[in-house]
Parts: sequence; structure tokens; C-alpha cells
Amino acid sequence: MNKIPNRQAICEVLMKHAETDKDIVVLCSDSRGSASLTPFANAYPEQFVEMGIAEQDLVSVSAGLAKCGKKAFAASPACFLSTRSYEQAKIDCAYSNTNVKLIGISGGVSYGALGMSHHSAQDIAAMAAIPNMRVYLPSDRFQTAKLVEALLTDEKPAYIRVGRNAVEDIYSEENTPFEMDNAMVLSEGTDVLLVACGEMVRPALDAAAMLKEEGISAGLLDMYCVKPLDKEGLVEAAKKAKVVISIEEHAPFGGLGSMVSQVVGAECPRKVVHMSLPDAPVITGTSKEVFDYYGLNAEGIAKKAKELLA
Repeated sequence: MNKIPNRQAICEVLMKHAETDKDIVVLCSDSRGSASLTPFANAYPEQFVEMGIAEQDLVSVSAGLAKCGKKAFAASPACFLSTRSYEQAKIDCAYSNTNVKLIGISGGVSYGALGMSHHSAQDIAAMAAIPNMRVYLPSDRFQTAKLVEALLTDEKPAYIRVGRNAVEDIYSEENTPFEMDNAMVLSEGTDVLLVACGEMVRPALDAAAMLKEEGISAGLLDMYCVKPLDKEGLVEAAKKAKVVISIEEHAPFGGLGSMVSQVVGAECPRKVVHMSLPDAPVITGTSKEVFDYYGLNAEGIAKKAKELLA
């Protein structure tokens, strides 16, 4: 069982490149521990800025450093980064098309028992609505590393959401296919297409395996690139299936499911069903307990697929 969270994978990639690239700077809002960035701060103190609990300043200072030629990575809890500093993300980063990578840590319901104040079930919709802002939700540590490597080579703003806990590996060190802004095809199917992002990819993969055992052909797209959505890949996969199910750790509005519906409805009409968190404060519990309660697990996804195909 993997014990390395995606946030740690981000730190490892940044540390590897910071040794030779002194333009890389990391900023935190009293969150270096939560972001697994303490090793970076200790190794490269001159490339690290602690802003304290001041998320708006975090984003604005990051944008200022980027305008001076720095490659700024700003890490803060997703629940605050996507709300408290929303205007700064919109104006200082996106409107100015500034090279700032916003890392939303402990995304979704990672903070569990802390409740709605610490959950980020709206961040995909909010960030995706901003022109020039890209939105990524990598599914495991290996894909996270590939994504950060790719983001280090461009100069455009982006929002990356990762969870707090380690997730079971989807890929491996030897086999992590990755193309920037292209969904990864984890399986092809002719009955149902599953489209998932972030931590929902693992249960979707397990659900596809369960359905296969029952003679149901399930395709699965790892849509880590929520914006820009891989429309071509989605349409190609959806055309082969009878129904489409989107799965996301997000509110039911404005997220992956809404985008999937827009594309499928316009390009290859199929029935699309969204599986997501409810439009209400979620129950108190660990991520697993929350996912199990709302059917965002392998069993729940497989059950939904069978209901739609019945």
C-alpha cells in the first residue's frame, strides 16, 4: 500500500529542480507542514517564502515574484486558496497571465471532521470559471510528479488540487503514460464510460474491474486535466459507450460532471449521470467514510452503472 501522498511528490520534484534552477520559489501560508514542503524550506531557505496565514498576500506576492522572472509555486489549503484569495487568483494570476502555480492542498473532504469550513467542494467550478486558469487533479503520486515536471516548463497560471492522504497507485515508476492536457485511457469499454478525476480515479478503476467480472464492458478516462478538458478524448470514448458516468469529489454543479455533460450533449448525445458530493454540508468523517456514505466507492460506482444499463 502506497504511503506517499501526492503533496510529497510535488515537493520531491521541486527539490530536484531547485538545486539547479534558482528561479523556482515556493510560498506557503503557514502550511509548509501540511503541504509536505518543510524539506524544501530547509534545503532551499533562499527560495522559500513563509507568508503566514495570509492567503491573499500569498497569491499576490507569488504573482509579483513571477513578474520578476521567478517560477512561483504557492501552496495553501484548497478550501482557503480557492475562496479567500479568489480575487487575487483571478486578477493577479489569470488576468495578468502570470506564471504562478497555485497548489490547493488537502482538497475536497480531506480535512474530514473539520467540516464545511475546511472542505473544498467548489474549487473546480470556481477556478475553472476564470479565463486563463487551468485546473488539474492528478490521480496518484506518479502522475502528480509528471504534471509538476510539465508545469515547470511553461509560464502560464494553473491550479492543482491534491488530497491530504496517500492514495493507492494507479500508475508505476516504470509506467506512467502522460501527455499534457490529454486524458489517460485506463480502459476501453462499449457499455459504460467512467470519467473520473483526482482521488476518484482509483475507485472508478476498481469499479471497472468489478463490472468486467460481470460481463459489463466499462471504459475509464483519468481526466486529470479538468480544464482544459480533453474534449477529443472524451468524445472518442463516449461514442463507444451507451451511457456515461462522471465521478468527482466536488459539489454537483460546475465541476467535471457539468463539463462532461456539455461536451457529450453537444458532440455525441448520450445519457450522462453525475456522481459527486451532495449540494449540502457533507457528513463528518474521514475521506473514506464520506466516500462510502455517498457511494463514491467502487461498489457504488459499479451499482450505478448496472442500474443505468438495466
